[in-house]
Amino acid sequence: MKKEITIADFSSVLFWDIDIENFDLDKYSKQMILRVLEYGNWNDWLLIKEYYGMETIKETALTARSLDAVTLAFVANLFQIDKTEFRCYKHRQLHPNLWNS
Repeated sequence: MKKEITIADFSSVLFWDIDIENFDLDKYSKQMILRVLEYGNWNDWLLIKEYYGMETIKETALTARSLDAVTLAFVANLFQIDKTEFRCYKHRQLHPNLWNS
């Protein structure tokens, strides 16, 4: 029998600003996926992959307003999609950060 995935299964470092008692994995799926992609470890990745599925992760990554460069490279390679197709890449090109250029 497969154990149901709960918020307690994820790394606690992902929730520094969240009340985990009231966090709903289904209601806040985009927030959860993005946190795991940027800050999670391998176990967290496996958990979101099992809980949400690859298609949901793909759609969330494609529509995310911001992803760091490493995460963008990871998901672009994982899904075999050119990074220029991601919303965060287009947004970054429209609004360059002069401090880090």
